[in-house]
Amino acid sequence: MNAQPVPARPVPEPPHHLARARTAAWAYLRRAPGTHLWLLALFVTTVAMHRMSPEFQEHFLRQRSTNLHQLATDPVRVLIASAFWLDGGTWISYAVIYTLFHVPAERWLGTWRWLLALAVAHVGATYISEGVLYWAIHQGRAPQSAVNTLDVGVSYALAGIQAILFYRITAPWRWIYLAAVLLWYGSALVHGRTFTDVGHLTAALLGLACYPLTRGRGERWDPTRSKPAGWLRGLLHRSSGRSSDRSADH
Repeated sequence: MNAQPVPARPVPEPPHHLARARTAAWAYLRRAPGTHLWLLALFVTTVAMHRMSPEFQEHFLRQRSTNLHQLATDPVRVLIASAFWLDGGTWISYAVIYTLFHVPAERWLGTWRWLLALAVAHVGATYISEGVLYWAIHQGRAPQSAVNTLDVGVSYALAGIQAILFYRITAPWRWIYLAAVLLWYGSALVHGRTFTDVGHLTAALLGLACYPLTRGRGERWDPTRSKPAGWLRGLLHRSSGRSSDRSADH
């Protein structure tokens, strides 16, 4: 006698709130794919770097450094490779910073314009800052060994994107934002006077020079109409209402 086949059990569907959360997360990620893929790559390289010995790590990063020696021998490779390793700071802190600056910039400009803007800042600031270092070496203001200095990281690209967001904000807030960006990198140059400080300020100026990439990218963002500002206005309104009620009771 043949056994009757057991009907397959239907696969239970995930709860509605989990499905909505998954859909919302995917929609959020795909609006800035370049930023999140870059963060993923930085996470992988950061984990790999923590598994290296200090001696090997320094040698490994120096081979991917945009120093004068590497720029003279293999510029394309090191300009790309240097943007996938962090030089100081935690990955979590960069994830927060990328969310605050790179995500809105990529959504606003589109992935290809965003990528072009950060490439201009990264490459341009690297060559200008290393040019300053080259001049300092030949003037005797820096040691000859500085041609092999360690220079990796994503900060030049970040400075350029922070600056280009100036064109995204409405007046008068845009001028306050620009003053904050220039003061941040300008004061670092005044106090530090290193070639990386030159690079950061240069990257910010190059970001401002990318204005043509911002044309036709929609209306500017008004901070006073954002959701946090709306919540704050509502909170202040409710607080003032309660204060008025207490005054009336007295």
